[in-house]
Amino acid sequence: MRRAKFTFARLKYNSGDWDTDQRMPSNLLNSLLEYTTIPLDEEEKIVELSSRDLFKYPFCYLSGHKLVQFSQQEAVNFKTYVHNGGFVFVDDCNHDIDGLFARSFETQMGNLFGPKALKKIPNNHGIYNAFFKFDKGPPTTSFELNGWGDDLVHDYLKAITINNRIGVLYSNKDYGCEWDYDFRNKRFLAEDNTKFGVNIILYAMGINS
Repeated sequence: MRRAKFTFARLKYNSGDWDTDQRMPSNLLNSLLEYTTIPLDEEEKIVELSSRDLFKYPFCYLSGHKLVQFSQQEAVNFKTYVHNGGFVFVDDCNHDIDGLFARSFETQMGNLFGPKALKKIPNNHGIYNAFFKFDKGPPTTSFELNGWGDDLVHDYLKAITINNRIGVLYSNKDYGCEWDYDFRNKRFLAEDNTKFGVNIILYAMGINS
């Protein structure tokens, strides 16, 4: 896998709607440029989950609202990628623990890694201190109580851990929509809400502050 330069790789899977929150990757790339010195590819890369190209990238993003039903090759690639040290950040755009995306994705993870592999991570996990400090665990999003999802603030994230490192980070908090705005509008925020995204990426890349 390439580690010299960070590429924001988005996974394209055959079921569901994979092409969500289209401005978010540019926003996070801008944050990495602003806060860190790691070399970057300037544009998001779309990667077919069924393709061997997946294994070029140590970080991938997967999101959607609808059904997640991997094909046989997608399932094989996903499992192999994670076991080989890859990191997948998965974000439920429905922010709903009982919605279609959540139920179908969690079923896929159970099939691939075992029914108890996806577990809540503690709010003092290293990912919350990888660069910026989040002493209370995952930051909330403005989308969690907007009436679209389950009307709950999710005070935890889940993960599949391989060899004491997160291989799949799973969120019902809809960070993708939270960060889906033109990065030039960040100046209007009282606090930059993309900072946790920086933590996720640096943790995935094995880079700590």
